[in-house]
Amino acid sequence: MPGKTKILIVDDSDVILNSLKTFFEDFDFNVITSSDGLDGIQKTAEVKPDLIILDLMMPNFDGIKMLQVKKVLKDIRNIPVLVISANTARSNVLAALEAGADKVISKPIDDEELKRNVNELLGGNNFSSFNSSSFSSNDKSEIKNKLAEFFIESFQMKKEMIKSALREKNENMLRMAVHEIKGAGGTIGYPELTELSSLILEKEYNNPSDWLFAEIKCNQIFLTVDQIKRLINT
Repeated sequence: MPGKTKILIVDDSDVILNSLKTFFEDFDFNVITSSDGLDGIQKTAEVKPDLIILDLMMPNFDGIKMLQVKKVLKDIRNIPVLVISANTARSNVLAALEAGADKVISKPIDDEELKRNVNELLGGNNFSSFNSSSFSSNDKSEIKNKLAEFFIESFQMKKEMIKSALREKNENMLRMAVHEIKGAGGTIGYPELTELSSLILEKEYNNPSDWLFAEIKCNQIFLTVDQIKRLINT
């Protein structure tokens, strides 16, 4: 699509990918998506996007690895990268910036903050009302419901991963499973999922009581998702 600004979005969450794709296409961007850092590098080399929006925590080939590889490839090293992460602790932000990110913002994503950062990286105003198709309230509600369905469809796998992490007291597995829930919660209109996930991610798992805390909060997440499922099915 000549003339359109190209954005590559790399995130392993179907909810985030579909939400951002809809958002940017509403402003007439050409959107390419990827769910893995290695595929993200390949697509970056193929399409030469004007901007990359990148999640850090992904299985297999994560965002930090993608940034490190991108930085040494001459043809794509100067493409700006906006990192979106459910974990914006200082150490995580510094790791992203040192690996080559230009900016870091937190999930759940605030539309105005996203616009502001994209404009800073691309220059000018890329979100004028002239470009927007301006979804009606019914359209927005339908999109949010569809995103909630995407989330529910993939949740069982996350639930099993969380249960396994709790049984094995595997902190990395727990954080990997919960970080996507944190980002998706606000996107699908259930901030309580974001709040519960944040409490789990902020905890340091040094004592048995910490794992008991995580189990309680994870069970609250499971109950909330069951409620969402019932609402979708009614």
